[in-house]
Amino acid sequence: MSAHLFEFVVPVEPQVFVKSREGETKLGQAVSLLAPADSYENALQTSYASGKRVAILGVPEDIGPRANLGQGGAQLGWSAFLSQFLNLQHTHALPFEDLLLIGHVDTTDLLTEAETLDSQVPHELARLRELCALLDSRVEFILKPLFAAGFEVILIGGGHNNAYPLLSALHQVTEQPCGAVNLDPHADFRPREGRHSGNGFSYAYTEGALSYYHVVSLHEGKNSAVSLRNFADANFRYHSIHHLYDMNFVDAMRDVVAKAVSWQVPIGVEVDIDAIQFAPASAYNTAGVSVNQAFRYVSDLAVLPSVRYLHLAEAAPACHPAGTKAGMHHAGQLLSELVLAWLRARMRRLPGEEALN
Repeated sequence: MSAHLFEFVVPVEPQVFVKSREGETKLGQAVSLLAPADSYENALQTSYASGKRVAILGVPEDIGPRANLGQGGAQLGWSAFLSQFLNLQHTHALPFEDLLLIGHVDTTDLLTEAETLDSQVPHELARLRELCALLDSRVEFILKPLFAAGFEVILIGGGHNNAYPLLSALHQVTEQPCGAVNLDPHADFRPREGRHSGNGFSYAYTEGALSYYHVVSLHEGKNSAVSLRNFADANFRYHSIHHLYDMNFVDAMRDVVAKAVSWQVPIGVEVDIDAIQFAPASAYNTAGVSVNQAFRYVSDLAVLPSVRYLHLAEAAPACHPAGTKAGMHHAGQLLSELVLAWLRARMRRLPGEEALN
């Protein structure tokens, strides 16, 4: 079946996004793309052998948020990212040498059907959740060979529902329990009522993929009593947004990093863009963390040798108060800066616990 994996991967065409300028080289004119091969796995192995270590993958969809009775628009996050990221200057000042741009998971057929469905109609909501489960399988299918080849993955969505296939794929490849740290107003630990963006972590926990979990900037008033009780019963913890108001964010991250190191398992780093104040996201937030704090969060965790992925979820340009055009620019810059935070910080990575120094 591996030879057919390419059917679900849509390669990036950088020339569509790059605004060329004489005498300058943009990232989109120099970034490494997935080379043609007889199979997806062989293409990945060839790229890894050539020195590539970080793979960027997109999942353009808003099925998960809509299946969670939320707003659409997250399917535009991937193209917003590319439009900004690929126009960065390609210089030695930025660590692009080991970067591989995979492309995006083909979601066209699923989105086409989802667009006809109304989440307020019970049987249509049920179908949206079935489509989300189908998307899970497709994303996991693409991710497993990436993890197996040794890549760190940067996944740009799309909804936070994609945390579940990320954790499931990592768990299956490593054959270990996994940990996750999540910058998010929501724990996404809703009941397993059918797949959507609000229960990716509860599904991953119940199925054994997630054994350690900590949420940063959780808004206690935005999580149901059932979700918080189930979260606590699983022995998971959080720093609430109100806790962060009362302490230095650097000190909070020192606590979070120490906790993550103590787990001694493969770790996923999760960012829900709606955790960031005034960011164009599926759930617009006026009381979140700053861009500086989000950058620090990503940087502090990226240095850990046990991290295997960064997930940037829920950017929704269409939800910008000034409209989609402004949202594309805002979301694209924000996603690009968070990816740069990851790439720059991982260059400081040292083996073992020395990475904490």
